[in-house]
Amino acid sequence: MNIIHATGVEGARQARGTVVVIDVLRSFTVSAYALAGGARECRLVRTVAEARELAARTEGAVICAEEDALPVEGIPLSNSPTLVRALDLHGRALIQRSTAGTQVATAVTGGDILAASLVVAGATVQACLSRKPATLTLIASADHPEDHACARYIEALIRGERPDLDALLAPLRASERYRKAMSGMWPGFPPSDLDLSLRADVFDFAMPVVREAGFLRLTAS
Repeated sequence: MNIIHATGVEGARQARGTVVVIDVLRSFTVSAYALAGGARECRLVRTVAEARELAARTEGAVICAEEDALPVEGIPLSNSPTLVRALDLHGRALIQRSTAGTQVATAVTGGDILAASLVVAGATVQACLSRKPATLTLIASADHPEDHACARYIEALIRGERPDLDALLAPLRASERYRKAMSGMWPGFPPSDLDLSLRADVFDFAMPVVREAGFLRLTAS
């Protein structure tokens, strides 16, 4: 299997083969907790306006949105697995807009797409192996250490290795961004999000993404 590493929207536009879009902090961790909590699907959009419009025509919709990693006025649910896990989402559709993950996923122009984060990494690997692609593109949604760590973790598992996740995440934990999140002073980003997001293989499902008119549909498989 030819494994390609890419980053951001530009990487998404050039992606080939089976494509895994990674957002650890926090979009696709949020998706995983929502689906594990009973949501029937997540719908990914690019803008807050699209999220509001889609919610208005989607039965049982709940909007989860942030802009520049900050809460959006008028939308109580930010991009937080802590907040999502506390909701009763059984049978509902989570509509997601984020600065990194949903932008990158919507920029992928072809191929088979999976959304991923550390909490579903092992299941994502199994989904990739079952597809037997000639080429696999692993996209870090943002040029952040946790997304690159997840990509390297996934590649190592595919190659039959036993990756050291603590070592892979060391650059994140040494960063000012991590210290800011741990401080509890980041609006819409409770410190508990870090613990929920930085665990590997919490859930036994992958998250395939399919294109619909005006949004991407993400489900558990």
